[in-house]
Amino acid sequence: MIDIKVPSVGESISEVTLLKWVKKEGEYVERDEVIAELESEKATFEVNAEKAGALKYLAAEGDTILIGSVLAQIDETAEKPATAAVAPSDSKKASTVPSQAPVTSVPNDIKATPVASAIIADKKVDVKSIEPSGFGGKILKQDVLEALSTPGKKAFAGTELFTRVVRKEKMSNLRKTISRRLVEAKNTTAMLTTFNEVDMGRIMEIRKAHKDKFKEAHGVNLGFMSFFAKACAIALSEWPTVNAYIDGDELVYHDYADISIAVSTPRGLTVPVIRNVESLSMADVERKVVELATKARDSKLTAEELQGGTFTITNGGVFGSLMSTPIINIPQSAILGMHKIQDRPMAVNGKVEIRPMMYLALSYDHRIIDGRESVSFLVRVKELLENPELLLIGKDPVKALLEL
Repeated sequence: MIDIKVPSVGESISEVTLLKWVKKEGEYVERDEVIAELESEKATFEVNAEKAGALKYLAAEGDTILIGSVLAQIDETAEKPATAAVAPSDSKKASTVPSQAPVTSVPNDIKATPVASAIIADKKVDVKSIEPSGFGGKILKQDVLEALSTPGKKAFAGTELFTRVVRKEKMSNLRKTISRRLVEAKNTTAMLTTFNEVDMGRIMEIRKAHKDKFKEAHGVNLGFMSFFAKACAIALSEWPTVNAYIDGDELVYHDYADISIAVSTPRGLTVPVIRNVESLSMADVERKVVELATKARDSKLTAEELQGGTFTITNGGVFGSLMSTPIINIPQSAILGMHKIQDRPMAVNGKVEIRPMMYLALSYDHRIIDGRESVSFLVRVKELLENPELLLIGKDPVKALLEL
């Protein structure tokens, strides 16, 4: 038997949680194949099989396990099972089975029986109001009839109407860390928030005009985050205290912009870092945003990718938030909140125009950043976003030409 132990993932981390087994107990696994996913207080990571053999569990999903403890064992003497071959007659038979066209009135990702689909189409029932009871989440005839009999009434998932169920779940290590850090930020910083609004019209025009060529040239979509990240990098270079933090009785300044981006995942909020944004192109930023967001959703972020940011951007607008006061990501001293773009009537050159507007919120630590610096920083970000041409050299091209 080969022992598979919980690896060390950081000096300050003494225990982890077993999120899930990737392989079944007794299943034959190959060497270096992923067998389990673990979660520390900072990130999730995978455990690989050190040898090929049959897997034996020594812990259950949800267990808290000390670093260095034995997680599983592998019986390397077990015989590798033979791979079952598909009979030619079976594949031929499967290819001759006629396919059935999906019911047009029910989305393809919604599973329903033919009778249930017919009722949904005829009565124009909102599938979101139906609680499926069939195997694998399939909607049955009775499910549709129950939804029709109680219009405007919808029970919580997995319960009946007028239930009084209360559930308790153990907090994950990641959720505990988020909770601790948010309370620490509120209790140890003199946090204040200043607001402004930005006209997103020019950026939206640029994206509309160049998004296809940008995708063709760089293999990635042109989003809003690259504009915001580059604008913040320029503003941070001009207002260095916003890019600094307090360490004891010293101020630590950073002559570079390592910008953290808040990414919401099913397990909680993670904040991976884009390094040296000031030195990256727009396409570089967009590629990094996609890479980090994908890793966050797939729980593949490393501890290094979550450490060392100097400033944070969070986008509540993707969920519909119109305005918020984001909490500082300590030990950083400031965080910028993006929000929903909404058409609003604005006074432009003495006339009312409908413009795509976004509220911006900058929460900052008043111990290190004064009101003048915070407001000036946010006004500079607004100026750069409303005039994206300034992102190229940081100032108006005509003024640069005239050396003004």
